[in-house]
Amino acid sequence: MLTAITRGVSPAIVNCELTFVARAPIDLAKAAEQHRAYEQALEKFGVKVISLPAEPALADSMFVEDPAIVLDELALIFPLGTESRRAEAASLAKVLSQFRKLKSVCLPGTAEGGDILCVGRHLFAGLSKRTNEEGIRQLQSIVGEYGYTVTAVPVSGCLHLKSAVTFLGRNTLLANRKWFDASRMPGFEWIDVAPEEPHAANALALGDTVILPASFPLTRARIEARGFKVLPLDISELQKAESGLTCSSLLFDSKTFLGEKETAS
Repeated sequence: MLTAITRGVSPAIVNCELTFVARAPIDLAKAAEQHRAYEQALEKFGVKVISLPAEPALADSMFVEDPAIVLDELALIFPLGTESRRAEAASLAKVLSQFRKLKSVCLPGTAEGGDILCVGRHLFAGLSKRTNEEGIRQLQSIVGEYGYTVTAVPVSGCLHLKSAVTFLGRNTLLANRKWFDASRMPGFEWIDVAPEEPHAANALALGDTVILPASFPLTRARIEARGFKVLPLDISELQKAESGLTCSSLLFDSKTFLGEKETAS
């Protein structure tokens, strides 16, 4: 069964880290409502959601994808590229240790899960403001033991690689190819985001459906024209915190759960 680890919206999200998005007031209640709707959308697809409590002191902690990635054989814990966010990893590691053995990238290497796009047994690792060459070197060393390969992909113009490209299935990538070196990712079919919607490349594919922020109708039409089903989801308040859709959950297959409830401490 597919499992998702999520975390509640921190009340400190109003002071979140921003790099490529201008700061705007965030309605905390609306942000929490949209995040719950995101969790409910996952549940409708049969995903078991483990919702961790909010971290009041950690503004960006709802973005659980960044401190870790989960592969079939192990989970990797990362030292985030933003020092103020590094405390987020501890509670995630505690939960993930119940599902996977853990390995860690260590400083001076930095890495964030938002920069790691996994397609089969290959990882594309964004070389960005948050993930450095040493972090990618350590990532390759760790996952290479399990038969994975890694390609570094330079990123510019956005926060993470997956801000610019995500995998939809059917050998197809949704992308804003202006923001990364697409030549490092040969052999795929491409759906380019609408030019008017440069931030539309971060989508979450579940089965035959692509979940896409509702604010990108032009890109939605392009995806549907290629035969994909699209579920639009309103995350407008969360987008003020530079949120996409993949960053708010850690998705992996598991036969082990923490219990019958959907909330873990």
